[in-house]
Amino acid sequence: MSKMLVLDQVCKTFNPGSVNEKVVLTDLSLELEKGDFVTIIGGNGTGKSTLFNAVSGNFYVDSGRVELDGQDITFLKDYQRANQIGRLFQDPLKGTAPNMTIEENLSLAYMRNTKGALRFGISAKERELFRQRLAMLDLGLEDRMKSKVGLLSGGQRQALTLLMATLVTPKLLLLDEHTAALDPATAEKVLNITKKIVEENGLTCMMITHNIGDALSLGNRTIMMDSGKIILDISGEERSQMTVPKLLEMFHQKSNKALDNDRILLAK
Repeated sequence: MSKMLVLDQVCKTFNPGSVNEKVVLTDLSLELEKGDFVTIIGGNGTGKSTLFNAVSGNFYVDSGRVELDGQDITFLKDYQRANQIGRLFQDPLKGTAPNMTIEENLSLAYMRNTKGALRFGISAKERELFRQRLAMLDLGLEDRMKSKVGLLSGGQRQALTLLMATLVTPKLLLLDEHTAALDPATAEKVLNITKKIVEENGLTCMMITHNIGDALSLGNRTIMMDSGKIILDISGEERSQMTVPKLLEMFHQKSNKALDNDRILLAK
C-alpha cells in the first residue's frame, strides 16, 4: 500500500530566541497508509492541533518534510492544499456561511474542490447531487435546502460541514475535536455520520478526540501525543485489546506523568 501522508522529522518553534519561545513539534515522524483512520489523544497543549496546522499549511515547519500522496507539500501554502485536505474544527460555526442557504454552501464547497468556475446559479444536476448527499445524513436537511444555515442547530451545522468537506473526496480528512461542542446525543449522531462517510468513501482520516473510549473504538489506529511528540502508536491486536485504564497507564509509563486533562479522565 502506498503512503497517503508522510511527516518526516517535523519541527516547529514559535517565537524562537525570545522570552515567548515555545517548542510545539519536535522531530515528529508519522506515516499513514491510504484508508487509515487514526485517532489522536493527549492533554491540552501537547501539539495535536499544531500537527493539523502543519499538515494543513497554516504555517511552514522549521525543518522536516510533509508529503501527501507522494507529493512534497512542505512549502505549499494552505490554499494550495485546501482542495486535497478537508478539515473540521470544534466550533460548529466554522466552515459554513450562516447567511447563505444550505444548497449555496454546498455549491461553494463543490466549486472550490472541483476547481469549477465561480458562477451564479446551481444546476439541476448539482441540486440533485446535494439532495442525495444530504439525505444520507438522515437529518431531514434535503427538504430544507433553501433554509439559511444560520437557522440550523450546532449538530446539523457540523454534519453539513462534514458533508461539505467530503462532497468531493479529499485525500485527507482532519477532524479537530469536531464533536466536542455538541451535547452527548448529538455528538454520537455526528460521530456515526462521520464513521459512515469515512467508510463509504475509503477516506484517510485523522481525528483528535478527548474521549479515550471513542479513540479506541473508532478507526484502526490510535496515537498519543505529549510535548510535541508521538509517544504511543497502537493498532491491530494490541489496540483491540486495549482498555482505557491500560492506555492511561501506558501514557504514564511513556511520559513519566499522568494525564492532567479532566475531560480525558472523565471520558467513557
